[in-house]
Amino acid sequence: MSDVDQPMMQIGELAERAEMSLRTIRHYDEVGLLAPTGRTEGGFRLYTEADFQRLMVIRRMKPLGFSLDEMAELLRVVADLESATTAGPEGGAEGSPGHVAAVRARLDSFIEQTVERRARLERQLGMADEFLELLRSR
Repeated sequence: MSDVDQPMMQIGELAERAEMSLRTIRHYDEVGLLAPTGRTEGGFRLYTEADFQRLMVIRRMKPLGFSLDEMAELLRVVADLESATTAGPEGGAEGSPGHVAAVRARLDSFIEQTVERRARLERQLGMADEFLELLRSR
């Protein structure tokens, strides 16, 4: 099924589902992280379920402190991996084992960074719990 055949939602529905502001979604469009799949005749942005999933990746990266550039890079890695696995070995350079390995290595780097950032957040949460306990004991 192509993107055009998928059910479309306007930015308000996307914002509600993602629990994000319209302004934030428009900003992600402006910086190239989340382009709408289509537009209405009146120019309103239209998004698919795939766009929603892309937005959720962005939303999950933000609290981990990833920059907009890092978010864009991870989204490229995911798209490259999807096209490489779809292309298969007969798909030319995109599906070659070397290309797939290189894309996987880039993904592994993001996994390592995410593990490190999560550990840092866990330590901060532990400190917050200790502080809260200290305040409650007063």
